[in-house]
This record gives sequence, structure tokens and C-alpha cells, in this order.
Amino acid sequence: MGQKGYQMIVPDSSVWIEYFNGGQSSRTGILTQGLLDRDIATTDIIILESLQGFRSDKGYKEAAKTMDSVRYSEFWGKQRMIQAAANYRLLRRKGITIRRANDIIIATFCIETGHSLLHNDHDFDPMEQYLGLKVVR
Repeated sequence: MGQKGYQMIVPDSSVWIEYFNGGQSSRTGILTQGLLDRDIATTDIIILESLQGFRSDKGYKEAAKTMDSVRYSEFWGKQRMIQAAANYRLLRRKGITIRRANDIIIATFCIETGHSLLHNDHDFDPMEQYLGLKVVR
């Protein structure tokens, strides 16, 4: 992980998939620059979500090699899951339902590590607003 006080960028699978499909956007530009600057970090669930949809072995192997080249942190664990559940419950009390458990887990990971999330998924917007999730735009 980054040095103390040094913020890493964690691209969500929505950005990785766009990147691997050759998408050209501000998000993929940030990801490309982050790969060059070595400012990108990833986690187990993002790797799974990003790689599971590949149909060709060649594309899968190239993408897996790219993801294997960035900083990696495991984020599963009892305390993190308890915090993710607390974050989910806080949003529910505000009338917001997060559709995918993975999203609240990814957001909780970024909040706890101080990393910024790069995403293309509106489900993260209330997490930024109410939980203090840092987002790269």
C-alpha cells in the first residue's frame, strides 16, 4: 500500500472493464496515468469482478498480468465486514439501498485505508456523500 500520507487510487471494476474493452474516457485516462505513475491499488473482489467476464484466454491473460502488476491488498476480514454492514445500515436509515454488497465492501475498504475510488457507478455517490468516501474524478 502507499506510504503514510500517500494516497493510492483504487479503480472499481467498472473502470477496469471499460479500460480492458478499450474505452476512452477521463476515467480510463486517469487509470492509464496511474499505471504509469504506479499510483494504482487493487483488491481481491475487484480483480474477480474485472476478470470474470473475459471470453478469450488471450484477453484474460493480458488483463490478469496488468492487474497483477499493481499494488494489492486483501480486504476481507471480520472487522471490515462489520464496518461494511454498519455503513450499509447507516445508508438504509437514510432511505438509500445499495444494490450490491461488493460496492459497500469496496467503499469501506477505501474509506478505512484513505485511498480514493475511481468509478463509473452511481451506487457509490451516496457513499461519498454520507460516508466520506474519497472519489477521483
